[in-house]
Amino acid sequence: MKQEISESLSDAGPALQERELFFNRELSWLEFNRRVLGEALDPSNPLLERIRFLSIFGSNLDEFFMLRVSGLRDQLAAGVVEPPPDGRSPAEQLAEIRELLLPVLEEAGHLWDSALRPALEKEGIEVLHYEQLEKGQKRLLRRYFKKEISPILTPLALDPGHPFPHISNLSLNLAVVVEDPHEGEKFARLKVPQSLPRLLRIPDEESAESLEPLGLGDVQSPTFVWMEDVIAANLERLFPGLKVKAAYPFRVTRDADQELEEDEAADLLTAMAEIVEQRRFGSVVRLEVNEGLPERIRDILLEHLGVVPYQVYSHRGPIGVSSLAELVESDRPDLKWKPFHPTIPGSLGGEENVFSVIRRRDVVLYHPYESFVPVLDFLREAASDPDVLAIKQTLYRVGLNSPVVEALMEARANGKQVSVLVELKARFDEERNIVWARALEQAGVHVVYGVVGLKTHAKILLVVRREAEGVRRYVHLATGNYNPVTAKVYTDLGYFTADSEITKDTSDLFNALTGYSRKTEYRKLLVAPGGMRDEILERIERETEHAKNSGTGYLAFKLNSLTDKRCIEALYRASQAGVEVDLQIRGICCLRPGVSGLSERIRVTSIVGRFLEHARVYHFRNGGEDEVFLGSADLMPRNLDGRVEVLFPVGEAYLGAAIRDHILGVHLGDTAKLHRLLPDGSYQRPFPADNIESSDSQACLLAGDRPWQVEE
Repeated sequence: MKQEISESLSDAGPALQERELFFNRELSWLEFNRRVLGEALDPSNPLLERIRFLSIFGSNLDEFFMLRVSGLRDQLAAGVVEPPPDGRSPAEQLAEIRELLLPVLEEAGHLWDSALRPALEKEGIEVLHYEQLEKGQKRLLRRYFKKEISPILTPLALDPGHPFPHISNLSLNLAVVVEDPHEGEKFARLKVPQSLPRLLRIPDEESAESLEPLGLGDVQSPTFVWMEDVIAANLERLFPGLKVKAAYPFRVTRDADQELEEDEAADLLTAMAEIVEQRRFGSVVRLEVNEGLPERIRDILLEHLGVVPYQVYSHRGPIGVSSLAELVESDRPDLKWKPFHPTIPGSLGGEENVFSVIRRRDVVLYHPYESFVPVLDFLREAASDPDVLAIKQTLYRVGLNSPVVEALMEARANGKQVSVLVELKARFDEERNIVWARALEQAGVHVVYGVVGLKTHAKILLVVRREAEGVRRYVHLATGNYNPVTAKVYTDLGYFTADSEITKDTSDLFNALTGYSRKTEYRKLLVAPGGMRDEILERIERETEHAKNSGTGYLAFKLNSLTDKRCIEALYRASQAGVEVDLQIRGICCLRPGVSGLSERIRVTSIVGRFLEHARVYHFRNGGEDEVFLGSADLMPRNLDGRVEVLFPVGEAYLGAAIRDHILGVHLGDTAKLHRLLPDGSYQRPFPADNIESSDSQACLLAGDRPWQVEE
């Protein structure tokens, strides 16, 4: 591939080196998180929504360090690593991550201190430090500290008789310096309790006396103070006889990327529970402190946490900005996006049996613009319908108090044969999925935990029903999880069909997941691992041939991430042959667009907005015989090689055209929230010319028609 591309560039200029053909995955992700921060910077967003984006920026970064940075450090320690397509070593990546991140963190801190906090104050919401409070407020908080906070706290000394305590992952702590009149200066650690809000609302006299919870939504103009400030100001109660000299907040991030040796696990459920517990003790990958931390205190933390200076990140604003999400719960609808009500297609909201509707035609739902309720209704109707014989479903992330799980247990109670694949390895949802797996087993559901060595990421729901003509299958396939909560904020496509070939494929796939089937070829579904990558590459090559023969080649993909080297190389070849390519990649993109002679016909954009863009859509023009695929898979090695994934074709031409023009096309035409990836790896947020009306694709879809719905 390198030689092919280099030769093709020989007439256009000097050949690019292998390292220059691909963007680095980790640095590309940091660019994505910078776009998230950009939404917090954007004054056109409602104030509390800007704070929400700042909190998401912080929680994203926490996960990045727990997984990606920890993985690079493991590679560095092992000394054996397969270099990424861009060729950077683990040491190079770690150095560049820090170099890129430091100014972004400075920008985030400045945003909070200089823009968001003052803007909140203008709206009657104050977030203060303890020293800014009035005497009466301090008195009330001292009373609250004594009765509610102090009993929870456990100061831990550091001396020969008291070893340095374990610091749990993402916990906020205080490094306390006290003066003993007989023994001099001493050091202690105090954990800020996670059972209480990080931001305490200043109580009035009545609530302080009764010790009512300091809620967020019961007043229009609250005043908040940081929990760690309240604790630091009252430390003398915890160290009687000593002088408290100072207290400095710090936060630790640990490696959460423990691997499960599935081949050695006798019981996957028990083994996964042990892995979750081990996360508490992963090695430290990041130490966060405030600016101004004395060097001697920093040295104590470095020594006892086993970290080196480049792992330390100093903040000018609050440590752990993910906690700012608490403010978003304030009862101030005027500072948030206007609520909306997802629609329900008339065909699925009436009295007609849902199976009759799907038998007549395929149905597409686009969440959150359209409600997730029809998916729940489909499952509930299957659970109660006496003609339904069996239900089979995959569960990846279902959330708390899941109505999906309740419906499956109801189906089993009604005598249906119910089989559920619960993916125990869904990152950071393992504990919840373990609970659901046990609950389903206790209800009599047949539960399997996936395929050894793979994650099952496909979103599949199969219903088998006895009808007059014989047994018929119905399926719901989706790009997102069976989670009604995330379906309100993630953009995802769901697809109901009774197409005989797709339903047979789905049944065969379930047999492969629950049994010993080695089936790799399917009628219509593209399945990974197996043939998915090759099927996509063949379609890209087919488009390349169309461009060579008739100049009509066109591809448009909407994905979360693009990192697979072979797929990127195929897209480069397509561009060189004349194929026009539109890629809308929300997050990581390792393809370098707009390079003369290589990728000049490839345009890469990204949308970060009110909703998390999560749907995967693949459009191949195919000389006018358009193909549209939807599914759970991004073009990443982990999806194509390490997960069970499904892409499914949109069978009815009018549905494919509607998705192409009124979903994919609308997003590609965004001029309000769209960012364009430039050849140097930076993103530019294009603003419409004066004579072009601004178009926010998410707002358009909220307000617009639903051409993919046919009302009968």
